Amino acid sequence: MIQLPDTFAAQMQGLLGQEYPAFLEALEQPAPVSIRLHPAKPSRWGKESLETVPWHPDGRYLTERPVFTLDPLFQAGAYYVQEASSMLIAEAVRQLADLNRPLRALDLCAAPGGKTTLLASLLPEDSLLIANEVIQSRTVPLRHNIAKWGLPHVWACNHDSREFEPLAGYFDLVLVDAPCSGEGLFRKDSEAISEWSLNNVELCCGRQKRILADAAPLLAPGGILLYSTCTYNHQEDSENARWLASEFGLEYRPLQFPSDWGIADTGVGYQCYPHRVKGEGFFLACFQKPGTGKSAPSPLGRPNKKWTLPPRPDLNTWGKTWIHPEKEAAFLQNINQELWFLPAALLGEALFLSSILYRLLPGQAFGQQKGKDLVPAPELALSTWLHPEIPSVELDQPQALRFMRKEPLEGISGAGWHLMRYEGLGLGWAKLLPNRLNNYFPTEWRIRMSD
Repeated sequence: MIQLPDTFAAQMQGLLGQEYPAFLEALEQPAPVSIRLHPAKPSRWGKESLETVPWHPDGRYLTERPVFTLDPLFQAGAYYVQEASSMLIAEAVRQLADLNRPLRALDLCAAPGGKTTLLASLLPEDSLLIANEVIQSRTVPLRHNIAKWGLPHVWACNHDSREFEPLAGYFDLVLVDAPCSGEGLFRKDSEAISEWSLNNVELCCGRQKRILADAAPLLAPGGILLYSTCTYNHQEDSENARWLASEFGLEYRPLQFPSDWGIADTGVGYQCYPHRVKGEGFFLACFQKPGTGKSAPSPLGRPNKKWTLPPRPDLNTWGKTWIHPEKEAAFLQNINQELWFLPAALLGEALFLSSILYRLLPGQAFGQQKGKDLVPAPELALSTWLHPEIPSVELDQPQALRFMRKEPLEGISGAGWHLMRYEGLGLGWAKLLPNRLNNYFPTEWRIRMSD
């Protein structure tokens, strides 16, 4: 039985009244397992007869929790394992944002990447999504999850929220999924219970206000700010939401949800409770900056010293060989002579932003020149922009796991670079030689779990 702190229990009794016993009962039940399918990477998961998350057409509930690490489709980015309540952000974007034109979006507290990948699949073509994480160690899983999603208009960076100040008025959409006391995760995370205290709530509230204060000025006229937490208390949720609207002159934007979704309207936001929805605790409030019009055009800029326009005559040939013929890519090169690619329409944004955000990674890794050869980047194997006629080898599940464990693979013949695929989706690269296969799956991604 879950042992809740007395102060927290009293708080929830005050919030829920007669619903409190149902709330306690829900906490004793196993947490639902949900995934969100990648619309650009169709797989057999989309053909399964699974219950759909009501507020997201690509969300699915699973009847049991598989070992995701050992599913090559998970490693290929066919889906993201995401808590169902947090997928509500997609419905808010659909109701409030203008999805008929390219948007500039910022996920300010992005790690590990669930809400980033959710936004990435929603945004119109030629949009830009910056996924920022202030804690450097947390950028590692964020970058990996962005790579698996395979969309080159999603750019990771590692900055404190205050370092975005020069970009005032730049973004059409800003998501602040703020660090919080984690009350909504008590069913899934026993450590969250042991770490909970009123002092921690106070600390989280102050941190959230600082981040929101940095985020609000970044909105263009008419821009949308989404504020979310995975907690229940009014101090971090509705009180902070009211403070944000009052302090920065933002307009609260209500949403319309069917009553059978079970989402509670707090008057200045929306709350998911585990006894009302098939999901965990989650709070969402939406705001709009007064005014109309598009975000301001980017001034002309030059990349910082880490990024240059590559003077490589081979790029045109390589681009035609490796990039989908229907996609128009531009290239940048970093100080390690590594090539990155991005939508050509966003090159101006990359030049401008890289002069401000010095730890920005504009685009997706493409590869590195070794003599006259291109060594393709691991991220390129996962990209939705990869050329469909790249030489490839289709692996079964045991072979795919051996490949991702960097174990020997036998019985594979050919010559040169080949994409290692599972059920049609890329996993990584191998170079086939007359007598052996060189496995280029990155060591930092290697699967260490046994069957």
